[in-house]
Amino acid sequence: MEYSLTKGNPIKGIIVFSIPLFLGNIFQQIYTLSDTLIVGRAVGVNALAAVGATSGLSGLIIGFAQGMTVGLSILTAQEFGNGDLRSVKRSFASSIWICITMSIVLTIIGVSLARPLLVLMQTPKVLLDGAETFIGIMFMGLSVTMFYNLFANMLRSLGNSQAPLFFLIVAAITNVVLDIVLVIGLHMGIAGAGIATVTAQLLSCVLCILYIRRQIPELSLSREDMKIDKEMIKSELKLGMPMGFQSSIISIGSIILQVSLNQLGPNSIAAYTAAGKIDSLATQPMVSLGITMATFTAQNYGAKNYDRILVGIRQCLIATVSFSIVIAAVIILNSHALVNLFIGNSAPQVTHLAHTYFLVVSTSYFLLSILFVVRYALQGLGRSFAPTMAGVAELVSRIFVGVVLVPQFGFIGACFASPLAWLASVAVLIVSFTKTMRDLRKVDEQQESVSLENEEE
Repeated sequence: MEYSLTKGNPIKGIIVFSIPLFLGNIFQQIYTLSDTLIVGRAVGVNALAAVGATSGLSGLIIGFAQGMTVGLSILTAQEFGNGDLRSVKRSFASSIWICITMSIVLTIIGVSLARPLLVLMQTPKVLLDGAETFIGIMFMGLSVTMFYNLFANMLRSLGNSQAPLFFLIVAAITNVVLDIVLVIGLHMGIAGAGIATVTAQLLSCVLCILYIRRQIPELSLSREDMKIDKEMIKSELKLGMPMGFQSSIISIGSIILQVSLNQLGPNSIAAYTAAGKIDSLATQPMVSLGITMATFTAQNYGAKNYDRILVGIRQCLIATVSFSIVIAAVIILNSHALVNLFIGNSAPQVTHLAHTYFLVVSTSYFLLSILFVVRYALQGLGRSFAPTMAGVAELVSRIFVGVVLVPQFGFIGACFASPLAWLASVAVLIVSFTKTMRDLRKVDEQQESVSLENEEE
């Protein structure tokens, strides 16, 4: 079912659209959450730390794939909002060709360089083999990850956020079952967790393909549609590549931070990993509202509903900042119990470090909520330069934390990585955002003037 975001009450449409997206993101988190929880409880703290030691590296390559597919769907959403269904198919077909090429290149790079990069990141020797096993499996399944994200984002670009949710629920349940069978039942350890994740995501990818072929004629492609369209590919790359690079730029900062964190030992890595998983889960409503804004602004920009864009952004900012304040309080008050879900009661030092993390990071959620809305709104409007520069600002901030604050202050220094990165990113985005909103107001006023003149005539 397609759902247009160009009509009705803006904030109501945004929230209705974002709810399935939020639930889908929650189940997406269950992939990694179940891996982390089961590995940490069944195999041990070192195994948990080994999985956590791969987060920066996986974010570099897998994050690029995910960011790029979001960017590829922007033009599709604009064409859908404009009512040009022929261009919707051209956009989708071009995105498929781009993903085929990029998945081959990134898989080769990821698999061949996994261990050298882990060594370069100074991953503790006791964690190195396990980390290499997990990240190697994830990289071998990269094409599955890329195409699932492409298909899901294309469905969302047409206003369909329900189908991706259903597929994620099925896949997440599959992942949990496979984790239990492979990690606990067959004692496959970290390798079992990686295999479970890739297999479950393959299932969600297949379900997306079958659904699109049978239910979404706008995205059902013929052999004629799949002809290579160089101009459309160029247009798609202009939006997709900056968003992919933005994710990678941010991940480079995370890798540098991970190097510093690795030197603090397994307890710090485990605490940062467990806290980071809870962090990711808690911020999903903000992520979902942000991603919704990309579709909202893209569809309304294509439909030339400029005033509606302004109203929707303002309402979404109020909603997401309010949520960020509430969830921060909930996380801080319950941090010990939440962390112990991953490691039990056997490592109080890890629990204490994670609580410190939340005291610093959760109180900065309001910055993240602003960041998501502003960044995705600009991307939906086709403004990719400022979000990319914001990614560079995040990179510089995380490098500063890894090089200066962690050696000086240890674990608590690492905790400031995200808050400082969010602050720097918002500072960069707000300049472009203010100018863009001013331009939209001018265009909207011009439209109103023309409409009034036509009515008088």
